[in-house]
Amino acid sequence: MTRPNPNTTQPKSGLGIGAIAGAALVAGFGIWLAFGDKLSEHSAVSPALAGAAAAQFSPEQRSAIEGIVKEYLIENPEILFEVQSALESKLAKEEAERTKSLVSSHAKDIYRSPGAPVAGNPDGDITVVEFFDYNCGYCKRGLSDIAKLIESDDRVRVVFKEYPILREESEQAARVALAAGIQGKYWEVHRDMMATRGLVNEAVGLKIAEKHGLDLEKLKADMKGPVVQGELDRVKDLTKTLSINGTPHFLIGDRAIGGAPENLHEMLAKHVAELRKEGCSYC
Repeated sequence: MTRPNPNTTQPKSGLGIGAIAGAALVAGFGIWLAFGDKLSEHSAVSPALAGAAAAQFSPEQRSAIEGIVKEYLIENPEILFEVQSALESKLAKEEAERTKSLVSSHAKDIYRSPGAPVAGNPDGDITVVEFFDYNCGYCKRGLSDIAKLIESDDRVRVVFKEYPILREESEQAARVALAAGIQGKYWEVHRDMMATRGLVNEAVGLKIAEKHGLDLEKLKADMKGPVVQGELDRVKDLTKTLSINGTPHFLIGDRAIGGAPENLHEMLAKHVAELRKEGCSYC
């Protein structure tokens, strides 16, 4: 997923979170459960004291506990992976519940906003929503998967949310695409801009629009008009509400996909199939 500041260093996956969580877990809860007998050998701490949540330890007792924890973690490093896995599962579950609640509360703005561009079947039974930026490399990589979904499923409806967060030129391109939509050529212009290598800006967008036979004078006027501005403002407000801060970001029912994984088409098709089977009242 591409974020607004390309210089921001993202946390690397690994043991960092798991190690901290593992040590805290062992020190806080596991001491009395796993080390009760050892603790008695190293200090005068009673089982009751070792298991008390608010226990106060002397420096000697703390030193003994730290030594036991360190020894245990060195002898059993796999516990860090187990704790990390449990933490990631817990966070994923919490995020899924949060997404479900937010989507339910703002379903109309997400799936049925009248000004949002649509591709595929406009009356489709399941809607896929994409938040994207024309200068986002991952968004460009996902274009073929979106096109494949539209071509292979004549019942799917795809809603595009123009979210130009990376640079000024991205907003220029978004305005071209939305103005092209007023002339009924959104998908054609969108697809060609997404397929463009390098920087996508107003000049690139206008050249593509001209290729598709659009009225350029009208398009330029519409780019500055209230319809285009209104859609950009609505999407900006929606991303703040949903805490979406990177592109691409996909919503299918109450499920979310952040970024463009290599198996994006398979993931989208799977969610669409499941929602058809389970039913979705708003997508």
